Amino acid sequence: MTVQQVLLAQPRGFCAGVEMAIKALAWMVRVFEPPVYCYHEIVHNQVVVDRFRRLGVVFVDDVAEVPPGAPLMLSAHGSAPEVVAAARASGGVVVNAVCPLVTKVHHEVKVRAGKGYTVVYVGHQGHEEAVGTVAVAPESVRLVQSEEDVADLSDPGTPVALLAQTTLSHDEWTGIMERARDRFPDLWMPGRSDLCFATTNRQAALKAIAGRADAVVVLGSANSSNTTALEKVARSAGCRRVYRVNSADELPDDLDGTVGVTAGASAPEELVEAVVARLAPQKGTEAVDVTIEDEYFPPPRELRDLLRAVATAVGCLATAPPDTPAALSDDRAMAASEALAALAS
Repeated sequence: MTVQQVLLAQPRGFCAGVEMAIKALAWMVRVFEPPVYCYHEIVHNQVVVDRFRRLGVVFVDDVAEVPPGAPLMLSAHGSAPEVVAAARASGGVVVNAVCPLVTKVHHEVKVRAGKGYTVVYVGHQGHEEAVGTVAVAPESVRLVQSEEDVADLSDPGTPVALLAQTTLSHDEWTGIMERARDRFPDLWMPGRSDLCFATTNRQAALKAIAGRADAVVVLGSANSSNTTALEKVARSAGCRRVYRVNSADELPDDLDGTVGVTAGASAPEELVEAVVARLAPQKGTEAVDVTIEDEYFPPPRELRDLLRAVATAVGCLATAPPDTPAALSDDRAMAASEALAALAS
């Protein structure tokens, strides 16, 4: 392997929703004795999930698997209303770490369905976010994955709204949106796009480096929708060699020239650092900035209430999480990667 230079896409890696969810689960691990339960993978990244497993987190695909009274976190991808209700009925502490952008889409589905609309929802069949969103109003939602699916829709005889899974690629969304507008001229759409700003930013940053790179490495897991979207973006930009890898160990041995590197919104920066170290570029790295992200999502309300209650109940006993109120107020300054590292040490 003789790599001359590495181009680092910026922004890359953890988005605000992932930061919030990881830090929230890290707090749950500190407060409760294991096991702590989590409905679905907290985020779609195997390194992150495996690390939490080693800390005693049990990931389940059915809340019925959670023992009554056990602490439970609901994943960042959003859960069906009946899942949330069943979780809260179990009698234990429940923290819903759903990304606020997904909550926005759930709200839009509920409102439009309540007004008699048929909701055409663009998403990936079987993805946790799509499953949870469709379940908000299943009788009113039609899931589509392609322009052909839109063309095949029968006339619902109602007003039509168009909503989207937040992690779609912009290119994928645009074609389906245009087809839907042609198919339903009076189509309703939200004033603000459903597409996650972080997903869009990462795709723009990748496009800025893909044309200059002999190969592109996308870090992230195969079940991460925004990661696979990045892989498609790199190929669409004309890069001949594109590799999605979980870690530096999966890099091919014959990379050379200029290599572009990015990471999906669920992939920790430590994976990027390991990839750069393995590539060992002779001329170093160049960071290619497209925009600066300063979005921040505070901890879920249930977690804030829990930590304040813990601090009040145990006072200054050594068993209490140290400086809980202060840590909450300084949550924005702590990166999720730091929270994970602190748990592992």
